Amino acid sequence: MAEHRQRRHLDITVYGKVQGVYFRLTTKAVADQLGIKGIAFNKPDGTVYIEAEGDDFALESFLDWCREGPERAEVEKVDQVEGEMKNYRNFEVIRRSRG
Repeated sequence: MAEHRQRRHLDITVYGKVQGVYFRLTTKAVADQLGIKGIAFNKPDGTVYIEAEGDDFALESFLDWCREGPERAEVEKVDQVEGEMKNYRNFEVIRRSRG
């Protein structure tokens, strides 16, 4: 029987040149590959905000990717805060920004 790995929820904010460089779309592709569920959207302050849920291994790989971003991105820093599980069913890019 496969062991049940503990899933966690992270609120992630990515700073730098991260809008207009396909950051959210690429993030979804990476999340889907790693089995991470959650959301990503651009914020008015120029950051990308991500909520990600997955096991430790997947989240570590995901954070490593967030620190790099897609080819044209210039990531300055990544903040992460542990949050409460929301049990997302998939990873969704939200097109309009939320305040």
